[in-house]
Amino acid sequence: MMRNAELIFIPTPTVGHLVPVLEFARRLIDQDDRIRITIVLMKLQGQSHMDAYVKSIAPSQPFVRFIDVPELEEKPTLVAQSIEAYVYDVIEKNIPLVRKIVMGILSSPSLDGVTVKGIVADFFCLPMIEVAKEASLPFYVFLTTNAGFLAMMQYLADRHGKDTSVFVKDSGEMLSIPGFANPVPSKVLPSALFIEDGYDAYVKLAILFTKANGILVNSSFDIEPHSVNHFLNEQNYPTVYAVGPMFDLKAQPHPDQDLARRDELMKWLDDQPEASVVFLCFGSMGKLRGPLVKEIARGLELCQSKFLWSLRTEEDDDLLPEGFLDRVSGRGMICGWSPQVEILAHKAVGGFVSHCGWNSIIESVWFGVPIVTWPMYAEQQLNAFLMVKELKIAVEMKLDYRMHGDELVRANEIETAIRCVMEKENNLTRKRVMDVSQMARKATLIGGSSYLATERFIQDVVGIKP
Repeated sequence: MMRNAELIFIPTPTVGHLVPVLEFARRLIDQDDRIRITIVLMKLQGQSHMDAYVKSIAPSQPFVRFIDVPELEEKPTLVAQSIEAYVYDVIEKNIPLVRKIVMGILSSPSLDGVTVKGIVADFFCLPMIEVAKEASLPFYVFLTTNAGFLAMMQYLADRHGKDTSVFVKDSGEMLSIPGFANPVPSKVLPSALFIEDGYDAYVKLAILFTKANGILVNSSFDIEPHSVNHFLNEQNYPTVYAVGPMFDLKAQPHPDQDLARRDELMKWLDDQPEASVVFLCFGSMGKLRGPLVKEIARGLELCQSKFLWSLRTEEDDDLLPEGFLDRVSGRGMICGWSPQVEILAHKAVGGFVSHCGWNSIIESVWFGVPIVTWPMYAEQQLNAFLMVKELKIAVEMKLDYRMHGDELVRANEIETAIRCVMEKENNLTRKRVMDVSQMARKATLIGGSSYLATERFIQDVVGIKP
């Protein structure tokens, strides 16, 4: 059958957002032979390796084309207090450029009968709903994070609608958020909500969610039954399709990654017993301060577990305690950038101390590796709460830690959490993660909940196959 139904994707221009968007595009193409995808790529300062990433994956995506948005003539400056407000501003400034591209696609004569069926925009790109309206196209949101986060956004829009003077406080308040089984402490809400311009950006996004035709979530009923069920029963909200989990199983190496060192790491893991190594990694923005590096090192010495530590610091100096590498020789490895998907997939890895970014969480769930929660920024505190209190698939070390705060996590806390996650006997968290992993994998297969949710989306946007 001719691939004559086109969807235009507008991702947030960072690799962490582009990867799941591309994976979803691939699934749509695999699942329905009518679909082709155009991805409109904006530019964002500090994301220089995006171009290299796209060049590396484009040849393997025959039914995906990429269109670059010209760089903004007036470069946005980071005057915002929060990164969320800055990104919102960048997306708004790109609307005229994206509009020109979309209108150009719609006005070009199609030789093979291709019809544009809709726009799918990433969460931060919700302001692009303006382009969809002008083009008379349905508008869908692709949410790279979870249904719990979406429940919080729905709550935020409702709360703001009732009282626009209400400002979220980082206090001891417990919030009753529909979609969560437990009261949610305000202290685990995203950091931006406690900053004026960040709160404003979040509220604008929360309200725009309500105007979409549908919302695609990178999660599944099997991972988040309570939150997904909440949306299935919502009459006055856009249709929510739980189509995850999605990540790149064949993750490309990062340009800064030392491939010889990668081979060394993997060979070392090959020699370790099953589920004996704890992996520590804090994401692309998780650079650690000196005092924290020393506490982690002491915690690793105390717990006596084998470890692989992806360490990047805010300073250039060697911040490890004197003699640390000698004392842990043979039972631990330290690297800079690490091939996270490969490491989590390795049988030797039995625990993951993580910043709780959603991409990292779904990778660890997929491979059945329990997490120790150490959130740093963005919505990671809410993710940590979701995993520990709602889903019971993680060990709590911290739920409300913030990277730019002045809290120092102590070595004995780190030791205790690692011992807990690496416990072999009667480890209920490990058993629970393994169970969820099996269900999440089945969800993506033919007849699974995520496969069927994707099918529903295709029917709604493209139409039922003749």
